[in-house]
Formats: sequence, C-alpha cells, structure tokens
Amino acid sequence: MRRFAVGAVTLVAIATVAVIGAAGGARAQAANHAQDHTQATPKNFNYEIRDGKRVPKSNRVTNADGSWREETKVGNCTTVKEGSPAGEVKITRTCD
Repeated sequence: MRRFAVGAVTLVAIATVAVIGAAGGARAQAANHAQDHTQATPKNFNYEIRDGKRVPKSNRVTNADGSWREETKVGNCTTVKEGSPAGEVKITRTCD
C-alpha cells in the first residue's frame, strides 16, 4: 500500500509542475503578442510594422490652416492625397 501512496504523490507533483509551466508559458506568449502590436519603428525607416507585416510609411505634411498632403509610394506607383481645411480630399495616383 505504501508503494501506491508514493506513486500517487509523485504523479500529483509532476502534474502540478506541468500546470505551472503551461501557465507561465501562456503568460509569456501573451506578453510577447501584446508587444508585437505596439512595436515602434525607428524614425529613419520608410516603413512601419502593423500586425507583424511591413507597411510603407506615408509622408504626411499638415499646414497651419488645416490642409494636409500625404504621399505614399508602393513599388512604381505614387499615391498623393491632399485634404483641404473644409474636409475635401483629392487623391491622385501615378505609376511610372
């Protein structure tokens, strides 16, 4: 009977260690996942990371009157978005 009791205690100890290890691993993975979505790219890079993928940054200039101009380049194509202070947006796309 003593042999069964020692075996049961060992089994419970191993199960406890496994549960604690799994919980710690899940917590570390959740922390890494949260960090991936808030990752910042250095200012001198021409792309930013969104959902783990590289996305080209747009060059946006805002004027004092509220108008703005945004230029995005993807491959050979350039998209220019211009916004007026009244909220009108003009989009021009050129491909070389």
